[in-house]
Amino acid sequence: MVKNKYLISGMVFASRNRGMKRVVVIEGKPGEFAELEGFLREKGYMVVAECGDGNEAVELCRKERPDIVIMDTSTPGVKSVLASRCMTRDCPSAIVLLAEGCREEEEIKEAIAAGVMAYLTKPVRKEELLGAIELAISRFREFERLKRENEDLKKTLEARKLIEKAKGLLMEKEGITEAEAFSRIRKISMDKRKPMKDVAEVIILALEKRAN
Repeated sequence: MVKNKYLISGMVFASRNRGMKRVVVIEGKPGEFAELEGFLREKGYMVVAECGDGNEAVELCRKERPDIVIMDTSTPGVKSVLASRCMTRDCPSAIVLLAEGCREEEEIKEAIAAGVMAYLTKPVRKEELLGAIELAISRFREFERLKRENEDLKKTLEARKLIEKAKGLLMEKEGITEAEAFSRIRKISMDKRKPMKDVAEVIILALEKRAN
């Protein structure tokens, strides 16, 4: 059963304004959850929701969009690796696993491959947990930065390919030089206030249509 007393009280919105990190805890043992929640609140984190059933974990994280997910691998329901993979794909966040022991070593490796940023073996010391959370946040931010850079690079390469193709068609069809073709694309881009990639796409469509 999902518990979300902070949403009911409206404290979530206040926490966002103060810049507090929002946490979802997936923990099947009420006693351990209560201790963990108290520690996190003391350290300035806001536990916005928790559940004790792994089957609810992914949907809960989709709804809450937390900064951090702390997940006990012994929680009944979806295996941590499956839940972690789904969370990474649908609602990216810094995920910390709490593992029962060495017997879960293979599952932990799979979870890390799926996007988990840090893990600890139980019993967990509070000082270690704090360090693991900060490490997970740091790794997650770096991962997101690299992902954005990779997406930007991909878009840049795609744009360059289109512009090169448009230049080639202009040179072939209009009998102009490469510099003239590039200048024409750039001028249209500036006049129309559109990216050169978009201008190149229109030119390619127009010239290929004319050729047919």
